[in-house]
Amino acid sequence: MQNNFYCNYPYINIYEQPFENSKISSQILYGEKFNVLKKIKNFLKIQTSYDNYYGYIKYKKYKKTLNPTHKVTVLKTKIYKSNKFLPFSSKIEILKKKKNYVMFENNKWINSKSIIPIDKKEKNFIKILILFLNCKYKWGGKTYKGIDCSALIQIFYKFNNKFFPRDTVDQIKYKKGNNIKKKFKTGDIIYWKGHVAICINSKELIHAYGPRKKVLIMPIKKTIRLIKDTANLEVKKIFSI
Repeated sequence: MQNNFYCNYPYINIYEQPFENSKISSQILYGEKFNVLKKIKNFLKIQTSYDNYYGYIKYKKYKKTLNPTHKVTVLKTKIYKSNKFLPFSSKIEILKKKKNYVMFENNKWINSKSIIPIDKKEKNFIKILILFLNCKYKWGGKTYKGIDCSALIQIFYKFNNKFFPRDTVDQIKYKKGNNIKKKFKTGDIIYWKGHVAICINSKELIHAYGPRKKVLIMPIKKTIRLIKDTANLEVKKIFSI
């Protein structure tokens, strides 16, 4: 039995448990590789190849082989003659080119201006994160339809083909840092218990903020006070991206 597969849907939900009413813990985007550990009724227990994330996905037909050549560099790109979109950081294999479009599956085309070669990097994290500004906050989400705080940070690393953990509880352990800082700078990642934000300059940060239900830019010091006052949480760690 083949264990390695690729997601051939715009995205699929990863559930905490093998039933439909279970909480969504994360998502897999088009072109992502995963390992099937076992089948449980209508679900598959999987481990993602990028961040070693465990969970359950619905049993469907998934792609057995894929040789990704490009990745989506816009928030979403429309699949021609359909009502579906590929989300940012999806990985595709170009099979055919025609004018301003590329085919990545049989009769499935997207605009060639929405993709770049898979090995190309974007060092400006603000350029990536700002794409998600005003997107809905969604626990477990990783796309234009909704994203959570840790995914917003991870998506920068993922797009640049670098490993970074999925959840804040693991992210906070990944790099050394401190919990006190008088002056903040661009690229400082601020962690609280269960929450994370990143500074886009010395005075402002961007985060997917549950209480406001969207991705937004807020003053750094005001946010730290707000989280202290409303959730009684202190900053746990700060390190640079």
